Amino acid sequence: MNNELLSTPISTAKRVRFVELSAKALRALADGDLAGGSAEAGVALDEYFVGDRARWIFGYRADQLAKDPSVAPWLARAAVSEPDGTVIGDAGFHGPPDEAGMVEVGYTVAPGYRRQGYARAMLRALLVRAAAEPGVRTVRATIRSDNHASLATIAGFGFTRVSEKGNERDGVEIVFEVPAEAIQTE
Repeated sequence: MNNELLSTPISTAKRVRFVELSAKALRALADGDLAGGSAEAGVALDEYFVGDRARWIFGYRADQLAKDPSVAPWLARAAVSEPDGTVIGDAGFHGPPDEAGMVEVGYTVAPGYRRQGYARAMLRALLVRAAAEPGVRTVRATIRSDNHASLATIAGFGFTRVSEKGNERDGVEIVFEVPAEAIQTE
């Protein structure tokens, strides 16, 4: 047996690319039209994309785009696993940087692909994008206090807990931030 092969590290890190979800794709998904949303996006979307919570979020994002089309580069994207091309969730920012240079990340892995490293891959890609933008000074992540998977996902990315907030829909949420200049892009 070749000992050189035994010492060669095998990378198990997941890789993702993002596919824009246009206003038409978002509206179709918000209306529960998976086939229409997939056709508009140009990729086969998972049933997750027309679930109740996803429909609400995609409707909200479609309304955001209708009010201000210039926010499109910052909003929801389908997350596609590379190199196989499977859509495994969605990710993006809640909008462009605010006046203080803050952007907030959002990402969801479709149920069939959870606990496989995709959330970390999506977050890593979002952080690299944010760090490359001159107007971004801070990246925020807001996570429900009972969402242990997401709390574990942000560990190791330099986020610091800055506050808590609560609302009727999501309960207690913890707000984390990381300065853009502290983001590791490798």
